[in-house]
Amino acid sequence: MGVVSERISKLGIVLPSNAPASGNYVAHRLVGSLLFVSGQIPRIDGIEHFVGVVGQDISPEDGYQAARLCALNLVARVSAALDGDLDRVIACVQLRGFVNAPPHFQGHPAVIDGASDLLVEIFGENGRHVRTALGAGSLPRGSSVEVDAVFEVAMKS
Repeated sequence: MGVVSERISKLGIVLPSNAPASGNYVAHRLVGSLLFVSGQIPRIDGIEHFVGVVGQDISPEDGYQAARLCALNLVARVSAALDGDLDRVIACVQLRGFVNAPPHFQGHPAVIDGASDLLVEIFGENGRHVRTALGAGSLPRGSSVEVDAVFEVAMKS
């Protein structure tokens, strides 16, 4: 068991299974040493969680949990792309978070902290990243949050 997998186990985290891409795109693409992961919503086993508008239908605290779940799905995608070897992750380079929120909402960064916090818990300093937190008028399937990311990974030897 690798260092990252051991950390995940100690945290009591179980990676969810990956759903197929829901459109005409790929879930991830490795370009050189950069792994691009498509947007992930708070969905497990085909069931959407935390549906609605943050600050209107659901609380910012629930939005934070939604972002954590999105990040968990990101990590599951990374694991699949790297044949389960999460120790190949050199760094999470960039995270973009989209929050389904009304125009007056200003807590986007605190919501997306849910994703950022989970990535740092799992990857340690390698999980620290540059980030954008944006508001959106709507998101796929009524999701409250969506995140995507770019990771630097070690090439297979």
